Amino acid sequence: MDSAANSSDKRVDDSEFLEMTQQDPAQAKILKQSLEHLASGLGGPALKEMAQEVLSGRMGLREAANVSAYAEEAVERSAPLAEKWASMSDSEREALAVDGERRIEEERRQLDEERRVASEDRSSAKGRHDGRGWSLY
Repeated sequence: MDSAANSSDKRVDDSEFLEMTQQDPAQAKILKQSLEHLASGLGGPALKEMAQEVLSGRMGLREAANVSAYAEEAVERSAPLAEKWASMSDSEREALAVDGERRIEEERRQLDEERRVASEDRSSAKGRHDGRGWSLY
């Protein structure tokens, strides 16, 4: 298989997002979802390209942040959000912070549930040929 086919099938490893979020799986999942939204075109063509590069594994997120075209687009797109944030009252900002924490906590609960179910599936899938309890001696 040629290298072009290999690169088109490549996907970013989730460790990229864990590194960016201090090893927090819930925040890493939210970061990846945000990039997926950008990759759909939500943030304009430059951020779409950047997100696609990162999600494909062709470029790291830190590396992408250093590309001037991507950085300029991100600053331009975030300016209205920064203005809105600046115009909010402290209580409005606090409410947004609480919503953000709630979302992260919900992601944590979902990840814990997925792990629990996967663990139960692995436990119940082990049959009499799982190798436990058998010894040659």
